[in-house]
Amino acid sequence: MIVRTVLSRLTPALLLAVLSVPVAAQDNPLLSTPSTPYQTPPFELIQIGHYLPAVQEAIRQDQAEIDSIVNNPEAATFDNTVAALDLTGQLLDNVVSVFYSLLGTVTSPEMQDLANEISPLLSAHNDNIWLNEMLFARVKAVYDQRASLTLSEDQLYLLENIYREFVRRGALLDKEQKARLRDINREHDLLVLKFDENLLAETNNSYIIIDNEDDLAGLPDGVIAMGEETANAMELPGKWVFTTQRSSFTPFLQHADARDLRQALLTAYSMRGDRDNEFDNKAILKEMFTLRQERSRMLGYPTPAAFYMQVRMAGTPEAVDSFLRRLWEPALRRAGAELIEMQAIMDNEQSGSKLQPWDWWYFAEKLRKTKYELDDAELRPYFELENVQTGVFVLAEKLFGLKLVERDDIPIYHPEVRVFEVREADGSLLGILYVDYFFRNSKYGGAWSGGFRGAFLKDGKRVIPLATLVCNFPAPSSSMPSLLSFDEVKTLFHEFGHALNTILYSGTYRNGFYPLDAVELPSQIIENWALEPQLLNLYARHYLTDSTIPATLIDRINNSYLFNKGFEAVEYLAASFLDMAWHGLDNVENVNVNDFEAKTMAGIGLIPEILPRYRSTYFSHIHGGYRAGYYSYYWSGVLDADAFAAFKETSLFDRETAASFRKNILEKLGTADSMTLYKRFRGREPEVEPFLERGGLQ
Repeated sequence: MIVRTVLSRLTPALLLAVLSVPVAAQDNPLLSTPSTPYQTPPFELIQIGHYLPAVQEAIRQDQAEIDSIVNNPEAATFDNTVAALDLTGQLLDNVVSVFYSLLGTVTSPEMQDLANEISPLLSAHNDNIWLNEMLFARVKAVYDQRASLTLSEDQLYLLENIYREFVRRGALLDKEQKARLRDINREHDLLVLKFDENLLAETNNSYIIIDNEDDLAGLPDGVIAMGEETANAMELPGKWVFTTQRSSFTPFLQHADARDLRQALLTAYSMRGDRDNEFDNKAILKEMFTLRQERSRMLGYPTPAAFYMQVRMAGTPEAVDSFLRRLWEPALRRAGAELIEMQAIMDNEQSGSKLQPWDWWYFAEKLRKTKYELDDAELRPYFELENVQTGVFVLAEKLFGLKLVERDDIPIYHPEVRVFEVREADGSLLGILYVDYFFRNSKYGGAWSGGFRGAFLKDGKRVIPLATLVCNFPAPSSSMPSLLSFDEVKTLFHEFGHALNTILYSGTYRNGFYPLDAVELPSQIIENWALEPQLLNLYARHYLTDSTIPATLIDRINNSYLFNKGFEAVEYLAASFLDMAWHGLDNVENVNVNDFEAKTMAGIGLIPEILPRYRSTYFSHIHGGYRAGYYSYYWSGVLDADAFAAFKETSLFDRETAASFRKNILEKLGTADSMTLYKRFRGREPEVEPFLERGGLQ
């Protein structure tokens, strides 16, 4: 294993001493070969005490694999060095993927404490690989003679990217710099853990309690029931609780007539990590960027943004800024027009009041009802989670011939998790999908797709991938099933696209390298089908009557497609500018987090009625996988809108177009240059016009 990102207080010598005694595999389910179907993780056997010994033993074995490459007396070749390196660390990958997946979905104080022990071990081991001079010398020897080697496209791509990754991880630094880099990595990753822990605590502690039934005015029955269920879970009978989780927060802001309570909930949401309490993230954020800036300079880049852009399609921070500014003015104009319409409604109802951020969702919903005769409460009954899942599965079958079959004999890590086999039309197994849909206090916020194991070829045979799909949808209540908003419907389609990418990947090697700003293409293109009448008619069914969504309602949905697109674009782009602004700094010593954020928003002309989608103190993308990369959703949006246009040019479920997209994108992304792969699918580079038209940004 070679693509890892975590850290250590331990010196290499002390690390080796800690790991010197092998752990008996038979005593630890994470180390032994599972007897479960497809060797899936045996969750029912795994206890919290198993993780640390498993990580220690897996690191020891991985280091032995690395040593065998370094000590090979034969001259370095692609097979005995690069391909061999790609195969190292399989056990460690398996152990770590289970631990960090469960840290995000069923966390606890004990798991969080353990993460602070495991993270340093992994970081030190990571650095021991990337900063191994003898290993790098072998990789460099192969890299230097690449022009004379007969390598396939994926072999050359792997070689070039592994060499570049070594350099980006500090292989060319001197001894003193390497020692400092280890310290930076260790300190930085511990700060990331603390940021996430603080955010989870803040999210769980941020809510409003309603004890007067009159304050529920305007809320649909399903939203009221959700608030009651939450209160009961908190042992607050006779009350209603609304949280800062999106599944609770958004419908409350859309429908609650009580303006003061809307303000209270939005304030609770937007102040997370910024309350100057024990969970405050401002100082942590500055420390992270101080370390990130030092690391970038050490590696030869003026700012973190310049460092991260080297491996992106955009290429430079200037290219990203140009891209965002091209979209900003039309987005702001559209949002301004939306504001005028909503202010007019507010003037009729509350003369003399000026619309504020906590009013936007509420009056936008009123505008949608007035202008498009469309009501979120009218839509939700047609989007029962089980039916939406069926729609996603039907789409997979119509496009790619895939069938998903539920299994009840594969171990799961929580009672709400479900497991599906993903099979080809001929019945051959492609992969396993775990779905974990519902909000709980032990789960980090948001939605994501990951996995317990990736696909690759081992001894000429494909290893079956284990993908995960995690959301925070409202759980079923005692009176009704889980009913989704249309945004949540799109979220499920989106994350399923990521899962398909994991399951269909057919690369030879374990380590795929792809630019971050292309990674959302497989997910975002799948969203396009969610609104199409041909698919809506198959999955949008009323949860009480099982009646198909009426054609008139579909027409109203399509007529309102551009509704509130200005707001969506402005809050997203504002967060993207904020992300790039932080990463564009070369020094944060004298930066005040809130002042910097306010200055950045003023600099782009953000209107006061809209907040950025994420403020700095809860902007997880800033330190997670999207460092200087939040813009990627729109960059990939250009790709996905152009790719979907290929289906519109033929037919929505055209198998030939789908087969080409699967072959060139879903199966191969990460094995060759992303633009090269896209052109093989589309026959040309992407055009921006479909994206601009779709978002009303022309």
